[in-house]
Amino acid sequence: MTDLLTEAPPSFRTSEARIAELIMELQAVGLRMETDLETTRTGGAGPSDSGMLWIEGVPVTVPPNSASPYALRAEDDGQGVYRDGVKLASVSGTSRPRFYDLTTADGVPYHQIALLHLDSLASTVVQACNYWGNSDQCAFCGIGVSLASGRTIARKTPEMLAEVALAARDLDGAVDATLTTGSSVAPDRGALYVSRCAEAVKNAAGLPVEVQFEPPRDLVVLEQVRDHGVDAVGIHVESFDPAVLAQVAPGKFRTGIDTYFRTWERAVELFGEGRVSTYVILGMGEDPELTVEMCRRAVDIGVYPFVVPLRPVAGSLMADVPAPSREYTEPIYRKVAGFLAQRGLGPETAVAGCARCQACSSLNLVQKADHPSPCASGGGAAPLLQIGPRP
Repeated sequence: MTDLLTEAPPSFRTSEARIAELIMELQAVGLRMETDLETTRTGGAGPSDSGMLWIEGVPVTVPPNSASPYALRAEDDGQGVYRDGVKLASVSGTSRPRFYDLTTADGVPYHQIALLHLDSLASTVVQACNYWGNSDQCAFCGIGVSLASGRTIARKTPEMLAEVALAARDLDGAVDATLTTGSSVAPDRGALYVSRCAEAVKNAAGLPVEVQFEPPRDLVVLEQVRDHGVDAVGIHVESFDPAVLAQVAPGKFRTGIDTYFRTWERAVELFGEGRVSTYVILGMGEDPELTVEMCRRAVDIGVYPFVVPLRPVAGSLMADVPAPSREYTEPIYRKVAGFLAQRGLGPETAVAGCARCQACSSLNLVQKADHPSPCASGGGAAPLLQIGPRP
């Protein structure tokens, strides 16, 4: 595997590639906020401690960083990303969702039930995990942070989520829903409850739904999940490097990477290629060549490895670990993007969930740039976006 990451990347030539280059930089070094960014999130188990915005129409989550060389500035008709006084991209779509101002009949604010991640409704339906607060706690996770701060409630009901999903669709244009849960000691690992919630969301709002859970002890649970009408599943290994997994996610390590693959294989049979995904977090000390090779193996069975940079979360055990550099993440994106293109997998096959949204990664932009569709429009080479040296 020693030659997997040694190939020189092709020059950025298309607009997608130039934006991908910028977004990889921003997700590595953050964005200095010189104007208000209304849509932000802290804590939790998803794209935490991040600003949510659209950069040239591309959904992005970016960590705020007062020391970043890149700045978000107000303009007469919107916002822009600047470096050294030069505008690099336009920004839009950062207004507070309207459904956040609503409450249920018994007084629970909608924003404590679910959040809008750009155009995707998301909720941790059970804001607790049997790994949290003990020696098994996943070092990268902040699931207990938002609960302790009072920003959410411990358990959302199917009825609550259905009510909020309908409002998010009608008032703010939500196009899908992502429902996750902390790991449970129950044999189904919490999959059946989150799937009941998904069924309620689909019945009320008609949105495609991804549910996320740990590998259940009996794979027949996956059939029950499907029977609730779930469209896609996220079963997240987080790292393919066993040594890293043992250190940062001991519970997942004991589950075993082979168990994840067995679970994914059955899930692909039930839900289809591209509708099964796993988070692969970069920047935790993993072997990059092993990571690339295991992503290839996942893609070969129809699983979408959603490769993301580590997003240090305040209150997590890895809060002080820096995000990985673009120089580290980019060659991995390129290799995995090639595997996905060859297999015909992308956000459109994911249907719902993180792999559909893509805001926390540059993987899809790299795939579009390096492996454009034959029917893609455009002609001629776009100039290279000049990004300066790191501070």
